[in-house]
Amino acid sequence: MITAKGAILREVPGRFEIAEIEVDDPRQGEIRVKVAASGLCHSDVHASDGDLKGGPLPMCGGHEGSGVVEAVGPGTAGFAEGDHIVFSFLPTCGRCRWCARGMQNLCDLGAATATGARWDDPGSCRLSSAGQPVSQMCGISTFSEYTTVSVASAVKVDSSLDLSVACLTGCGVGTGWGAAVNSAQVSPGDVVIVMGIGGIGINAVQGASHAGASAVIAVDPVEFKRESALKLGATHAVADIKEAADLARSMTNGQGADASIVTVGHVQGRHVGQALKAVRKAGTCVVVSIGEVKTRDGDIPLTELVLFQKRIQGSLFGASSPTADIPKQLDLYRQGALKLDELVTARYPLERINDGFDDMAAGRNLRGVVVFG
Repeated sequence: MITAKGAILREVPGRFEIAEIEVDDPRQGEIRVKVAASGLCHSDVHASDGDLKGGPLPMCGGHEGSGVVEAVGPGTAGFAEGDHIVFSFLPTCGRCRWCARGMQNLCDLGAATATGARWDDPGSCRLSSAGQPVSQMCGISTFSEYTTVSVASAVKVDSSLDLSVACLTGCGVGTGWGAAVNSAQVSPGDVVIVMGIGGIGINAVQGASHAGASAVIAVDPVEFKRESALKLGATHAVADIKEAADLARSMTNGQGADASIVTVGHVQGRHVGQALKAVRKAGTCVVVSIGEVKTRDGDIPLTELVLFQKRIQGSLFGASSPTADIPKQLDLYRQGALKLDELVTARYPLERINDGFDDMAAGRNLRGVVVFG
């Protein structure tokens, strides 16, 4: 066991506080990782607000990160000390029905991510503080200097990569990029609307552009985010969805966008209804955002849905398979086809993690990243 500093939630709603954490030695099928960097994602805010259950309290947060393997559990094949890894916030067993079909984002192990413990032993935690168990957000807790995780949550990456940007592929990049490429199935020549340009939406813009969309319309009320979108693949940037829908119709003989992708910070039913109305006949509305967990319905134009044969598509982690897609996205980054460095607006030490979330709320960041010394 070793000790480390980590950012813990003790109450919800609440703020992260820095505490000393005891980190267990890895057991079979586990590795202990010295965390290099962790992205600040809106899902962390959902956990601190109570919109989304991250794990029993106290909980060490963070689910988008990278690091270096510091210790390997006995009898654990495939990893060695010194390996560089990106965490996958959704674990992959490689054996269940979903993994076998190339749908690792729906792996059966995902059902246990909110327990904060090991998948096969709900009461077994790998972190503690002052003798009290501390749950791990998504089973990984990247807001800690060190963390012990299942190998199902780790993807080996090239050691030459800058881990402070590679960490983004563990959630934000794959979720946004995949929402366009996998879930919306954007094709060359398509017109695409991306609604909400944060850490997810900006990557949906990149994904749609990479897939060959002729027009990518970014929607955000914050001027900085609109300007950023234009630098990272958007062809147009507007402040509201009505303007985006009118623009898409002007490009398509009144039909509407081929796809709309909803990546706002806190989704409400009206957002989905607006995005669905903006697409053409047989168009697709992809919903990526999460809102208050008890939200059950939305302002959906049901007649339009049926008579115009539109499709509402949920998208978890961009419908990606982490063990294949994280290395692929990092290859695209090395080739210059996917921008990562430009996504990081600010870097913070762990002690300033709440400043990073304040900057997110104020619309000052595309992505803030906590960098560990």
